[in-house]
Amino acid sequence: MSLPPGARDVRPVGGGDINEAFRAVLHDGTDAFVKTRADAAPGEYAAEAAGLRWLAEPGALRTPRVLDADDGYLALQWIEHGRLDADGEQELGRGLAATHTAHAPRFGRFTEGSGGERDGDGGGTGGGGGDVGGNGDGDDDEGAAGFGSLRLSNAPTTEWPTFYAERRLRPLARLARDGDVLSPAGVRTIERVCERMAQLTGAPEAPARLHGDLWQGNLLADSHGRPWLIDPSAYGGHREVDLAMLALFGSPSPIVLASYREVAPLADGWQERVGLYQLLPLLVHALLFGGSYRVAAEDMARRYA
Repeated sequence: MSLPPGARDVRPVGGGDINEAFRAVLHDGTDAFVKTRADAAPGEYAAEAAGLRWLAEPGALRTPRVLDADDGYLALQWIEHGRLDADGEQELGRGLAATHTAHAPRFGRFTEGSGGERDGDGGGTGGGGGDVGGNGDGDDDEGAAGFGSLRLSNAPTTEWPTFYAERRLRPLARLARDGDVLSPAGVRTIERVCERMAQLTGAPEAPARLHGDLWQGNLLADSHGRPWLIDPSAYGGHREVDLAMLALFGSPSPIVLASYREVAPLADGWQERVGLYQLLPLLVHALLFGGSYRVAAEDMARRYA
């Protein structure tokens, strides 16, 4: 493991399935949460730190302050854990809506420049431009999105249906095909969903400022019952992605959704698109963990094919 220089009083804590996590005192006496992994991709933790700062910019939701970042570790402000109360649920809904509607500059990465994208001018007109690799291999887009050991390209596109099909679902379908994770019929079904994407995603919206991996485990309540966003895979996308992910592994309180819609009403048909956007995390989980996620991903794809 790799830790910040001078870190002391290092104690293991829960930190998810991918990284090792510790509570530590840094050299200046600051309490920190430190995550580390031996095979972390170069720039992975720096990208997460940038995502935390970007999500905090609108001032609508809290993210932990970045204390130190290196290729081997990320050190963040320590947050004392608590339980989200009713006021915190309202704050989460309203704050998430305000964060989304602060918008992003494009569909894809939120930073300028990428140092040599494969798609040239970043126009992203389709044609299989979605790069994917394990631990960063084969992905030279410095704004890549990390989902566990998977890295998905955030090279921008001009339209959301193109981004979701070419930067998310098709690359995952190729990995599933090459690794025999899904059946050939299941992979073909996902391809049909991609072909129909322009018909499935509803009315166009401006790019939203997405957390990108917003399941319940990436929402933290502090000791005062207030919400914090952690572990982002941030990019510009469709706001329904975050809401669909939030509902996948344990639905949020109705207060959260009601508070969200007070600030930013959802477009007609959003309920029918929840499964479309849950297909992304289901495919990621099928690739990382297998098991029942394989069946769940294929079943979900059939609903939209």
